Amino acid sequence: MSYLNEIEKGKKYPKQDKLELLATALQLPYEELVSTELPPKLEPIRELLNSNFLNDLPLDLFKIELVKIVEIIASAPAQVGAFISTLVDLSKNYELQQESFYFAALRSYLELHNNYFEELEVKVKELIATYQLPESGWIQVEQLASILEQRFGYTIIYNGLDTYPDLKQFRSVYIPKEKKLLLNSQLTDRQCAFQLGKELGFNYLNIKERAVTSSLLRAKSFNEILNHSKGIYFSVALLMNESDFIKDTQALFDMKQWNGSAFLEMMQKYGASPEMFFHRFTNILPKAFGLEKIFFTRMVHKSSSNHFEVDRELHLDDRRYMSRNELNEHYCRRWVALSSLNALKKEQKGHYTVSIQRSQHYATQDEYLCLTIARSAYPSPDRHVSTTLGMLINAKVVEKIRFLNDQDIPKVVVNQTCERCPIRDCRERVAPPIIIQQKERKKQMQQALESLIK
Repeated sequence: MSYLNEIEKGKKYPKQDKLELLATALQLPYEELVSTELPPKLEPIRELLNSNFLNDLPLDLFKIELVKIVEIIASAPAQVGAFISTLVDLSKNYELQQESFYFAALRSYLELHNNYFEELEVKVKELIATYQLPESGWIQVEQLASILEQRFGYTIIYNGLDTYPDLKQFRSVYIPKEKKLLLNSQLTDRQCAFQLGKELGFNYLNIKERAVTSSLLRAKSFNEILNHSKGIYFSVALLMNESDFIKDTQALFDMKQWNGSAFLEMMQKYGASPEMFFHRFTNILPKAFGLEKIFFTRMVHKSSSNHFEVDRELHLDDRRYMSRNELNEHYCRRWVALSSLNALKKEQKGHYTVSIQRSQHYATQDEYLCLTIARSAYPSPDRHVSTTLGMLINAKVVEKIRFLNDQDIPKVVVNQTCERCPIRDCRERVAPPIIIQQKERKKQMQQALESLIK
């Protein structure tokens, strides 16, 4: 039996005489046993094995051996084939691509580690010590550029994308063969520093498989997405010193009353964008404060439409009330992430608004303290964005955050989407509760059927 098991696992390959004996024992024609053709019901498995998808899976990050996956496929190929077909159909219906899976896998990986990576923090500190950069305070663009140019042979062109109008959406483009970094001339000083910090991360960490654009246009592999995330982490940690950020967060949490201006001043102290600012919170809060039940979302809105979209998210909590909506349903407008965007219409270009809310999810005991920074004109006059940090209110949050019970913090009952919300007197509703109505109709039909049968 052990010999057969080795064959099934692909560890041994029997010769012709052994194959003939196996064919006789299994009552199969010899040709069928050695044929490379599969019956139609196993076609999904053939396509899977012939693709690079299994090799691209980040199984090692989740401590899963590829051989175990192959064993599952081998143990019940017809059932696995049907399951794969089901997943393919679902992905087509929801317009999911392979890179959608990669991004979902990345989020799961970050969540598994509470988005804190000691090895990257250590590497950042090594670089600061090696090149005698300031441990706290702003690291200047010129300092970062000098390291890239002198140590890593870069040529940096600060207005390099001006002659490429089709690429104006990118903040930077890297040309590997020439080691040229083309920057968008519209970048602020700190945005430029962030791009240079990311390039330093790629080089100092010796990362080869990476995207050449500031944001991922089309992911080629999971490793490319993972390495892009490492570059972002490195740059954020480089520009926002860990120990200083912990001290400033502690000072913020020690305030008896919520102070939005102090919150914004803390962000401006580091010259950070809201995305960088909240990214650093997701690194620091679980590790330094024990606040693990948190989430981060970035919401984008065009004032000329009624459409809101979550385009970035991270959930270090198994509840996902504010998450990417692939069904084109309407997010609950009561969340501060959305209400703050609606309030931006009267504000000036580049203006920041800071908002806070205790968000009680409808029909549950789950309540979040949500901090939101919204900005108008990002990057065009018709596009606005809000970034939100949410913390599940539990014993740890009560212990750590003194301003939690500030009576001026609004408490609002929220839900996921209008289509799934049974609240009848909601003034913010923008779509009928069709999912709830469908469930109610099915329930009534079931009750009527049971009554008839009885």
